Amino acid sequence: MENQQATAKKFVLNYGVMLGIISVIYGVIMYVTNVYLDPSITYGIISYLIVIVLVTLAIKAFKAENGGFLSLSEALKVGIGVAVIGGIIAAIWTFALTTYIEPNLMNDVMETTREKMIEAQPDMSEAQIDAAMGMTSKLSSPPIAFALSLVGNLFFGLIISLIVGLIMKNKNPMEG
Repeated sequence: MENQQATAKKFVLNYGVMLGIISVIYGVIMYVTNVYLDPSITYGIISYLIVIVLVTLAIKAFKAENGGFLSLSEALKVGIGVAVIGGIIAAIWTFALTTYIEPNLMNDVMETTREKMIEAQPDMSEAQIDAAMGMTSKLSSPPIAFALSLVGNLFFGLIISLIVGLIMKNKNPMEG
């Protein structure tokens, strides 16, 4: 059992770092192409697909190295670990982007959001818009955004790991 934990740790680190690096590269592409100011659902779907693919590959590789055996708890450990490490790296990139590289990015995003809100709901009063923007601003602050990002990655990693683990599980008959 101790050997499996060491193996799980190796896959968590390797695939978690890979997920983080790919997420940062994707973030750089989004920044360079100005997608942050006007994101489409396509970019969100691509982000989720990146996580799904890497978590699945990590669990599959772990199972292969584990003699073809995989318990649901092992799948959860590997998948959640990969998602959390990748999420931490991506959150650090986002923090660096919004704090050092482009400190006005959040203000630009907020202004774009305000314009879209007015366009989508022209009947909203200025007070309602200000209230909505105030809440959005609080949720966008670096510590809150970092925490929400990690919780989101943890939850998404849990769901993906659960699904993949249920599909791929193969209990070792030699273990109790």
